[in-house]
Amino acid sequence: MPDASKPTDLPREPSAELSPATLAVTAGREPRIPGGQVGSPLLLTSTFHAGGTDVYARESNPTWVAFEEALGSLEGGLATAFASGLAAADAALSLAPVGGVVVAPESAYGGVVATLRERAARGSLEVRFVDIVDTDAVISACEGADLLWLESPTNPLLAVADLPRLADAAREKGVLTVCDNTFATPLLQRPLELGIDLVVHSATKYLAGHSDVILGACVSADDSLTERLRAHRTLRGAIPGPMETWLALRGMRTLALRVERAGRSAAELAARLAGHPAVERVRYPGFGAMVSIEVRGGAEGADRVCAATRLWVHSTSLGAVESQLERRRRIPIEPEVVPENLIRLSVGIEDVEDLWRDLEQALAAA
Repeated sequence: MPDASKPTDLPREPSAELSPATLAVTAGREPRIPGGQVGSPLLLTSTFHAGGTDVYARESNPTWVAFEEALGSLEGGLATAFASGLAAADAALSLAPVGGVVVAPESAYGGVVATLRERAARGSLEVRFVDIVDTDAVISACEGADLLWLESPTNPLLAVADLPRLADAAREKGVLTVCDNTFATPLLQRPLELGIDLVVHSATKYLAGHSDVILGACVSADDSLTERLRAHRTLRGAIPGPMETWLALRGMRTLALRVERAGRSAAELAARLAGHPAVERVRYPGFGAMVSIEVRGGAEGADRVCAATRLWVHSTSLGAVESQLERRRRIPIEPEVVPENLIRLSVGIEDVEDLWRDLEQALAAA
C-alpha cells in the first residue's frame, strides 16, 4: 500500500512539454497526496507561526505561489503577482534609473502613458514617445535609453510591433525591454521567447476573465530581475490580496477555452464590420479578441453606438466573458493620437450571432 503522506510521481510544477492549454489547467496545483485537495489553496492570514518558510503575508503567501507557478509556466519565466496591472507596470518602470530614458509607444494603455508623463513632468524620467510600428524609428530612439516599453497589440489602436527585431536591437544597445502582453495572453504570444526581458500583465483582464478581480503580474526569465521586482512589491506594499489571486488562478483554468472562443468570434465580427456602412475603419491585428472600430458621426456617433447596445456592456475594461465596448477618448488620460470616434470592442464568449445583431442595431444609431 502506498504511503498516503507522500505525493505521487506527478510534480507540483508540470512538465514544460505540456501544451499551454494543458498548463493553464494543471500548473500551480498542490502535490497529488491521497486525501489532499485538488484545487489550489486559498490562505487568508496576515502572519505565520515562526520557524517556517513564510513569515509575514506582505512578503509571501502560498496562494501567490500557486498563481505565479501557473502564469510563469505559461509565459516561460518566473512570475510575480501585484495588486493591479498598474502596480505591476510601476514595478517594471522602477527598473529604469532615476533620470533615465524610457522609450514608449505614443498610444498605449492610458495608465502607463499617464504615469510616464507624470514622471517626466517631475524630472524622474525622460520619456521618448514613438510610433511603435515604425521599427527603425523605435530603434533610433533607443540610443542612450535605459528601458523600452512595448505593447503588442497596442491598446486601443491594436498596432503590432516587431518584437524580435526590437528585442535584438535593444539588447545590442544595453536597453531593458518590457512588453505588456495583456491583449495577446501567453496562449497567443510569448514575448520572453522572442527575446523580451520582462512581461507585464493586467491579470484583471483575460487571465482572470470574469470582471471580478483587480490584479497584475510581471514575468521574467532573469532571476535578478525577479528578485528586484519582489523586493519592490514588498517595500512598496503593492501586494495582491489572496482572494483576488485565487480567483485569478481559477479564471486561468478556462483561459484557453475563452481565448479560442472569443478570438474566433472577433475574427468573424471584424470581417462583417469591415463592410458596414456606419464603420469608417476596422482595426484588427488578425489574432486575439480585441477589435477597434472608427464609426461615422464622430464622437457623438460613437457615443450613440455605445449607449444603444443591449447585449454588449458599455464599460471601461476588457478581456472578460461578457463582451464590452467603449469610446476610449471619453477617458481623460487617453492619448490624443486615439481618434475621437474610436470604439474599442472586447469580444466575449456569447454567441457570435447575438453579438452581431446587437452591434447592427446599435450602429444604426450612429
